[in-house]
Amino acid sequence: MQASSRILVVESDAALRDLLRHHLVQAGFSAMAVADPAAMDAQLSREEPDLILLDLNLPEDDGLSLVRRLVQERKIPLLILSDQGRDEDRITGLEIGADDYLVKPFNPRELLARIRAILRCRCGDSARETQKHFIAFGPYRFDLQRRILTKEGEVVPLTTSEIELLQLLLQHPHEILDRDTLADLRKGYERSPFDRSIDVLIARLRAKIEPDTKHPRYIRTVWGKGYFFTPEGDEVKKANSH
Repeated sequence: MQASSRILVVESDAALRDLLRHHLVQAGFSAMAVADPAAMDAQLSREEPDLILLDLNLPEDDGLSLVRRLVQERKIPLLILSDQGRDEDRITGLEIGADDYLVKPFNPRELLARIRAILRCRCGDSARETQKHFIAFGPYRFDLQRRILTKEGEVVPLTTSEIELLQLLLQHPHEILDRDTLADLRKGYERSPFDRSIDVLIARLRAKIEPDTKHPRYIRTVWGKGYFFTPEGDEVKKANSH
């Protein structure tokens, strides 16, 4: 679970922010750290984490209002970090939708235990939600809603035609699709019987996602039949493919 879990730390204190990120990375998580809500929103626009650690006392922001906004807009597990340890503060934070509330200063082991507990509780729902909205292959994640491809959090620039083709391939893994089928599946696409634009588009897409275009791992050619997509990037054992 934790090896693939991405944690976003939103903490105004630079020293604590760096320390939290260090502990998370040491524990096997993928950790990102930002200092304020604006940086948080920018990070969330690029990639959604599996859990947010949120400092409730961010400058120039009402922490509880930020919690409410995150709960309303996104279904991401949320652990509040705060120096306010009163019962009413804890209860309010939990009542408005946070998954847990931890008072500073805290033991790093307790923080990690709480993170793992939240992820265990939410892993079923989170996995189903991720399946609905994202398709992952290799180091890539394709957002089906926003139609954006990212590689380790960085957006891969694709044209509209390349996005359409990639989405079709992702939604038909391990399925041989000939040129006519690919063209027919692309809405509004018109072609002649001698049109080779699908081949050109395949070549352009390979150039952007394949580590080696001469030996493609994801978009394979089946000679005389068409193309098929292997999300795992495994070696194909068919003699007539490459």
